[in-house]
Amino acid sequence: MAFRNSPANTASASISDVVALMDGFSVETTPTSASKVASFADHLAQGTTVNVTFLPGNDPADTIAVAARLRNEGFEPVPHVAARSVTDRAMLDRFLGRLKDEAGVTQALVIAGGLDQPTGAFASSMELMETGLFQQHGIMKLGVAGHPEGTPDIPEQALKEALLWKNRFAQETGTEVYIETQFCFDADAIIAWDRRIRGWGNTLPIHLGVPGLASLKTLLKFAQMSGIGPSIRVLTRQARNIAKLMLVQAPDRLILELAAYQATDPACGIEKLHFYPFGGLAKSAEWANMLAAGAFEIDAPRFEIKPAAAQIRAVS
Repeated sequence: MAFRNSPANTASASISDVVALMDGFSVETTPTSASKVASFADHLAQGTTVNVTFLPGNDPADTIAVAARLRNEGFEPVPHVAARSVTDRAMLDRFLGRLKDEAGVTQALVIAGGLDQPTGAFASSMELMETGLFQQHGIMKLGVAGHPEGTPDIPEQALKEALLWKNRFAQETGTEVYIETQFCFDADAIIAWDRRIRGWGNTLPIHLGVPGLASLKTLLKFAQMSGIGPSIRVLTRQARNIAKLMLVQAPDRLILELAAYQATDPACGIEKLHFYPFGGLAKSAEWANMLAAGAFEIDAPRFEIKPAAAQIRAVS
């Protein structure tokens, strides 16, 4: 089952295009979700990048513990550092120090965070980045947030100014900075956004957030929580068929359109994909691994991805 939306790119993606897009994909986990995973090695290749959230109200020690577990299991942990949940510079220093000492962290995702008002001294990711503490702790690769469909509480001009500031920060400090986006289901919106920020002068690579396998009901819940407009409309059209609400959906069409875009536009800013496994790590990872290995076939007229016939025979 695939998400349906208007075709953003009429070019056909090949299996090799999809494999190229899937190269080096990353995934997300929360401390709560991680506690339900007996072994990440059962689902992901060694060295896979796994982001660890730091949600409002959560204990930062939980993020540290999951990052340390991932490092010990052979994965690359990327903890979230949420500005509005950091009380002061001393807390940030301790948090980064523990991440480095206990989990060997070399990169982090720096975000404002989900709180409307800061709990302490920091309100934005840029204020955290300006402290210089990441570099002092040897964290020289930073992800920053991207919003392909915009965000209701930040005007576009402010988004533009912040993005250009982050481009200058990367150039002036020698820090490797990339954009990691909110999840999105609409290829048209993603492609238009990439081209728009390229026009602004963005040169930071994009790690594009996409959904893993989940039911329409689950996807709608997370989309409504995040306020992603065009993507909600894509899902709502599907949800009109009540019988489909509980069926597991795969972002086949989205993947195929993005793979075609990456393959045909040399200036495409999308470097890799970042999966949000709303329906659980196991099934999303199995599907992503299948795509990364090229063990699938493409039904081009239907914009659908299916397991390769040989793979189906092997498990039947």
